[in-house]
Amino acid sequence: MLLQLDQSAVVIIDVQEKLAPVIHQRDQIIARIRWLGEIANELSVPIVVSEQYPKGLGISVDDLAKVIENARVVEKMHFSAWQEPHFVEAINDIERKQILLVGMEAHVCVLQTAMDMTEQGFDVFVVEDAVGSRRDSDKQTALRRLQQAGVTVITSEMAAYEWLHRSGTDTFRHITKNWIRG
Repeated sequence: MLLQLDQSAVVIIDVQEKLAPVIHQRDQIIARIRWLGEIANELSVPIVVSEQYPKGLGISVDDLAKVIENARVVEKMHFSAWQEPHFVEAINDIERKQILLVGMEAHVCVLQTAMDMTEQGFDVFVVEDAVGSRRDSDKQTALRRLQQAGVTVITSEMAAYEWLHRSGTDTFRHITKNWIRG
């Protein structure tokens, strides 16, 4: 199944000040989250952000400030964002069935959120180059487990081009001029 622009939402899981520094390849992951978030904003794809216990882990990293300035930010204590009533409310309010998950940590909060949302009937897509864990082996194991559970693993470029759907449009030219880079 391909992503449909009018059915997609992006969920950014726990890319926070005190967690990000210990994530394997954090700079590349945060750059891909920012890149995908910029495209989502340009294409009016809703974004929901979770922050795990921000009093202890801090708020979302500064690198994502512009991407999430209009997003709904939900504080959480559960590892699965789906276990938080305010998160469920935020997702239900946007009325989208395709959920793109990005963020940290792939084997804990991303995995548990993806599993719960899949169980609730959402089409969940985990963006492989936009999720991370402290150890790469945890991330790789999480991606395999997610695929076995029916979650679709994609890359950020797959998402962008599926949202764009075709070349030759003004939107395609604008997006590719400003954001699609090698």
